[in-house]
Amino acid sequence: VQLQASGGGLVQIGGSLRLSCAASGLHLANYAIAWFRQAPGKERAVIAHIFNIGGSTYYKDSVRGRFTISKDDVENTVYLQMTGLKPEDTAVYYCAAVVGDGLLHLNADEFHYWGQGTLVTVSS
Repeated sequence: VQLQASGGGLVQIGGSLRLSCAASGLHLANYAIAWFRQAPGKERAVIAHIFNIGGSTYYKDSVRGRFTISKDDVENTVYLQMTGLKPEDTAVYYCAAVVGDGLLHLNADEFHYWGQGTLVTVSS
């Protein structure tokens, strides 16, 4: 099982990026997926979550309205579209999967599989 995160990079304030999380060895249709991020000196925290059934989403307040999580079960890939990027969005971003059970999972310990992380740097 592998989650491959990609799409990070250097972007200017107000810019946009789209992160991808491609899964192999598991069907994302059976898993809830979250994007976490970890800035230097801070804990890893969920910023977006999508349920495996119905596609309902959750966003941390700091990114709601700017970030959009989506998934393509055919491509077996989850995306995080980020717009209006701010310096405080600078972090390593991780995707993670947990078996879908209809519950919102916010604790990193609950997730079964992790991507390797992709660095997003927002600069002026």
